[in-house]
Amino acid sequence: MFESLSDRLQATFQKLGAKGKLTEDDVRDAMKQVRLALLEADVNLKVVKEFVAKVTEQAIGEEVMTSLTPDQQVVKIVRDELIELLGQANVPLREATPGPTVIMLVGLQGAGKTTLAAKMALHLRKKGKRPLLVAADVYRPAAITQLESLGKQLNIPVYSEGTEASPPEIARNGVQQARRDSLNYVLIDTAGRLQIDDRLMTELEQVVGTVDPVERLLVVDAMIGQEAVRVADEFNQRVDLTGVVMTKVDGDARGGAALSIRSVTGVPIKFLGTGEKVDAHTLEPFHPDRLVSRILGMGDVLSLIERAEQVYDEEEARKMEKKLRKGSFDFQDFLAAMEQMRKLGPFQQILGMIPGLGQLTRGDEELISDKDMKRIEAIILSMTQEERRNPQIIKGRRKERIAKGSGTQVQEVSALINQFKQMQRMMKKIGKGKGGQMDPRELMRMLQ
Repeated sequence: MFESLSDRLQATFQKLGAKGKLTEDDVRDAMKQVRLALLEADVNLKVVKEFVAKVTEQAIGEEVMTSLTPDQQVVKIVRDELIELLGQANVPLREATPGPTVIMLVGLQGAGKTTLAAKMALHLRKKGKRPLLVAADVYRPAAITQLESLGKQLNIPVYSEGTEASPPEIARNGVQQARRDSLNYVLIDTAGRLQIDDRLMTELEQVVGTVDPVERLLVVDAMIGQEAVRVADEFNQRVDLTGVVMTKVDGDARGGAALSIRSVTGVPIKFLGTGEKVDAHTLEPFHPDRLVSRILGMGDVLSLIERAEQVYDEEEARKMEKKLRKGSFDFQDFLAAMEQMRKLGPFQQILGMIPGLGQLTRGDEELISDKDMKRIEAIILSMTQEERRNPQIIKGRRKERIAKGSGTQVQEVSALINQFKQMQRMMKKIGKGKGGQMDPRELMRMLQ
């Protein structure tokens, strides 16, 4: 979502870094570029003006201009102000005592509320909670069917009464069902419209009055840009929103809505959603500092670690590390590692979380893609167990068989084997403590 903004900002700061000592004109020129980058990212005009003014005032101060690293000081100021703009800290979901905790999801039709409800239920269950999904969109039978299907798929209970009962009644009965079943979270999927109307808002107000949800979350499509800010403002006036969830942030949205909503409405962003698939990595809590680090090319190691902790077995990780250090890491191990990495999310997304590799995953700089990984996997799967453990035995006819089985060329099989041997030698060298420093580009190209 922030690729264009990220590229523009990083290019601007690289130019500053090349200057060494900065003048006031240098800073003002850089701020013009920052202003343009934010406007092109569809950030609210008022927000941009205030942001640039704050950064400029601090950046031309004596403390920065006389610093030994003025360019880094300017980047720090931009980073701090972006975090301030987004809300400084993660705002977790509230919890009602005594329960159950009622969460109402609202928004326009097409924003992805129903899918988001299932994602959030899965997120809560992974935290040890017991959620109930409530189908209160009585105007779209497909939404009820979809929620019931997702609930069955995830083994999460769904309460519905079809399309005859009123949404406030369904919500009330759903909360009562949760109490009977000792469930501690209730997620209510409400109806949306193609546009905001009084009937929609009145109905939502009635649901609020009936079940008093502690969380009233607006689900908004990041693709609609600045319209998202207007939508958030109108919903907030009628149902007093407690948070925003932005969906489809992996699309072509320019990101301006995310940078504007908190400042304009005062409502915090609580989650970011990606894609239509319902799994552990398509909904993530919103951390302003981590998002800003990604935008500025600093990676997001904390989020990567959190994902890895959910996926990796500690004992298996230690065994893998020993093999890497000994240089005995083979194709079978690599196949297992690829499977674990796939659980972390799309490969390009994972690389983008690693400091220094963010820009190497886009456009002409893209080093290795999910398609490349699938090609590598196909080649390894076409090998026998013996060949995966002992790549040195793969010669002429074996290569031809592997190439045919994987739909690739013999040259590609040979290249992968040679590059894998290089990687084994490099890992063995590092494991023995002989240096082995390597540019990230070189490391990634080893498996191209």
